[in-house]
Amino acid sequence: MPSLAASMDAVRAIADSAPVATLAAAFAARGHEFALVGGPVRDALLGRPVTDLDFTTSARPDETRVILDSVSGNVWDVGRDFGTIAAKVHGETVEITTYRAEIYRDDSRKPDVQFGDSIEGDLVRRDFTINALALMLPDLRLVDVSGGVEDLLAGTIRTPGAPEISFTDDPLRMLRAARFAAQLGFAVTPETQASMYELAERLDIISAERIRDEFVKLLSAPDPEPGIRLLVETGLVDRFLPELTALVETQDDHGRHKDVYEHSLTVLRQAIALELERRDSETTEPDIVLRIAALLHDIGKPATRRFERGGVTFHHHDVVGSKLAKKRLRELRFDNDTVKRVARLVELHLRFFGYSDQQWTDSAVRRYVRDAGAELERLHILTRADVTTRNRRKAERLEHAYDDIERRIDELAEAEELAAVRPELDGEQIMALLGIAPGPVVGRAYKYLLEVRLDEGPIGEEAAADRLRAWYAAQPSDALTHSSRTARQETPDE
Repeated sequence: MPSLAASMDAVRAIADSAPVATLAAAFAARGHEFALVGGPVRDALLGRPVTDLDFTTSARPDETRVILDSVSGNVWDVGRDFGTIAAKVHGETVEITTYRAEIYRDDSRKPDVQFGDSIEGDLVRRDFTINALALMLPDLRLVDVSGGVEDLLAGTIRTPGAPEISFTDDPLRMLRAARFAAQLGFAVTPETQASMYELAERLDIISAERIRDEFVKLLSAPDPEPGIRLLVETGLVDRFLPELTALVETQDDHGRHKDVYEHSLTVLRQAIALELERRDSETTEPDIVLRIAALLHDIGKPATRRFERGGVTFHHHDVVGSKLAKKRLRELRFDNDTVKRVARLVELHLRFFGYSDQQWTDSAVRRYVRDAGAELERLHILTRADVTTRNRRKAERLEHAYDDIERRIDELAEAEELAAVRPELDGEQIMALLGIAPGPVVGRAYKYLLEVRLDEGPIGEEAAADRLRAWYAAQPSDALTHSSRTARQETPDE
């Protein structure tokens, strides 16, 4: 944490900014208390960038709306029932929430909200002491009702009141504790961790979307590992991603190596380092698809572990893991694109291994690129990150092998436009050349030409046409007749 003088300078800079000064004056003129609250105050005191401006006020939502209308032409309700109104002020998006208290009922996913009358009462109901801080404006008075500043100095995460009450009121706070542990590098107090363990089942009343959002925020941290460990140790992860816990008891080789859980955390850590190293200068957002894939790439191992000939095997754990990842991410309401990309990376993460023992043909390299598709760069990173062996010679051999395959991909890509590998003839050309109608034969012909392209590289349209005629002439007549009949049966009546 920076010095007190530096922290106060950061706080004053926020208070003096045009949007904050305008709002503070407008609410004061109407006789209402107004304060910057929570994360922005915490981050300013820590010397971290302040990206969001959250405010609280004694004004009720309708009064807040009137005041905002007087200083902005762009005002909207974020959640009037929850007391929150938003506006654009001097180009800055701000949210103002009425003092409140909220409690989750035992069978409810949504809180009951009651508006409060004091800043102290509002702060006491917040999640953690480091967020239960308010800067009263415009007089710059810091309100700290639960020792939040001391916890900032100590790097400690705890609730303002009894943790069992706080987590019963809002179970999502347990996930937020893990997220802040990752984002800030702070330690969660033992009593707070104990309550997280005792109340883990309470997380079941929270919607999948809210759990997903907190999980993504955790994975977005520079070092997600402390947060993930906390989720596993408290049993919280069992409520939405139990496969991670299963990895803890899965040994790679009769316990002589680290368990798969430790390996997965190492892969995640190495993938993040490579992500940052290889990203372009314009990219600032964390690659969530890559990070999820790195964490989940081996979740198929517990289900496929077999003891054979004095060793242990995990045959097809890549395929099984891909299906498990798809299932869990869908349950967490991830978008279809993210689900598809993560599942594909998990499925392909073993494809490279073996290249170092016997170099691939150009055809195999083309297939590797084709199968990876848009995930090729992520697959490069994931595959490199998956090398966690302590054997330096083996690690160097794998690194050199992957250097070689990336070099060959670049060379082939430059020569053949590898990223867009397609047959020389498209579907229309195939039908015209063979004199056939749309149907399964066209698809088989296209697939045949694609295999030729992958095996031999570009051969030109004329040679492709000759190969297609020869292939078609060699097809059994009954297969062509059956395909034509099937096509006619599947063609809807005019």
